[in-house]
Amino acid sequence: MTIGSAGEHTWRYRLWRHLCTAYDGPFTFVGPREELYDKAADAPTSSAYADPGFPRRHLAGWGEGWLHMAPLVGAAVRAHRADVLLVSLGLIDLGFYTNAEQTAENVRAFVSAAREANPRIRMVLLPVIPNVRATTDPPFATQVDLFNVLLAKAVADLDEPRSPILLASPPQSYDIHLDTYDGTHPNASGEHRIAEAFAGAMWEAWGLGQMYAAGTD
Repeated sequence: MTIGSAGEHTWRYRLWRHLCTAYDGPFTFVGPREELYDKAADAPTSSAYADPGFPRRHLAGWGEGWLHMAPLVGAAVRAHRADVLLVSLGLIDLGFYTNAEQTAENVRAFVSAAREANPRIRMVLLPVIPNVRATTDPPFATQVDLFNVLLAKAVADLDEPRSPILLASPPQSYDIHLDTYDGTHPNASGEHRIAEAFAGAMWEAWGLGQMYAAGTD
């Protein structure tokens, strides 16, 4: 949902476009990666963004979750001097790798590693958006709900003044039938809604930018 696949804009692009008009200070997106996922190659090897004219650096992967990112985030923060992390993870963990409790422990490991690299790092964490599987798999839906509760608890436990953590509100009116192209991955409207969730959290808590404009392209 964050890396995107060939031919997409990604929510990262939508947020960048918003911040270009909403934020007065200098900023850029950073990270060790910039590729999109290529479905034909089944690998993150594509540079075919719908609009390549933005800072495309990121730390995201197709099929990678908290389990995979917790060991990587410290080195990425340190090497690329990140001071804000915008994190949308968890669906793949719960779907294939870890249960809700284990996933929540990986959240805590991720936060610890990021802070070890930058003790003043700020973070915005997005709750898991249930996908189409949750409509037909009640145990999976229960795990998603439980994880989101545990995620909120982790944010409350780990938030501190020098390194604040925000729990973003779930994207308003997000509809997997209208805002995704396959029941999971966001289409253009879904990208806007995810970008809006991050933008709203940063504006309301930190006064960074402004509220997301629905017409942002």
